[in-house]
Amino acid sequence: MIAEPATGTRVLLVEDDPQLRAMIGAFLEAHAIVTTEAPDAGSATRAWEARRPDLVVLDLGLPDLDGVTLIRRLRREAATPIVVISARDREQDRIDALDTGADDYLTKPFGMGELLARIRAVLRRSGGAAAGPDGVIRLGSLAVDVATHLVTVDGAPVRLSPREFEVLRVLVTQPGRLVTRGRLLRAVWGTRYADEAHYLHVHVSQIRRKLAAADPGGTLVSLIVAEPGVGYRVAEPAQLVAPDPGPN
Repeated sequence: MIAEPATGTRVLLVEDDPQLRAMIGAFLEAHAIVTTEAPDAGSATRAWEARRPDLVVLDLGLPDLDGVTLIRRLRREAATPIVVISARDREQDRIDALDTGADDYLTKPFGMGELLARIRAVLRRSGGAAAGPDGVIRLGSLAVDVATHLVTVDGAPVRLSPREFEVLRVLVTQPGRLVTRGRLLRAVWGTRYADEAHYLHVHVSQIRRKLAAADPGGTLVSLIVAEPGVGYRVAEPAQLVAPDPGPN
């Protein structure tokens, strides 16, 4: 099995300036953000594959590859939020990065507080159209806070492993839509595990067990629907059905 990452929001910081990289990394860690640092695109790609982050902070001026090209590569695999930090202050540079798939653009020099605020805002928005204004996705009695990794049922917390949370997050951001096994595996584990469907089976089973235990007799037992041989979908609120209690 693949080792589980640490809990908490995980950021991949890609910055070639060692002093700035260390400063940002220390600041984010001080605010309970688990940070993996990479000085170039090559090491960033390896870190991305080894442990999918919740968000990428990316400098465009990397020594081995232009940051816009790296954004394009990441976007082919996942919708992970990307915040660009760059000394490039031309309007066209911002347009190119945002059009390629970046979620925000911060021009150097910037304040650490502003960077933290941008990261938090992007994470709140990363729940997509399924999330409310507070960034929380609600399906029946289930609430998934994408930014804080908090999952609750009727207000009571449900403890999921980081990988379980990532599987659930990918599914609940697209209620009613089929997510193929390959797409789930690439989004959570990376391209090297695109054929390892047994990872998904184990994690989905654990998620179902934990949600059912938190909602005995409720509707969450039917939250994750398997499409045999294809993938999974999360039922929309109107489709959630409580199990038949059987004859009295």
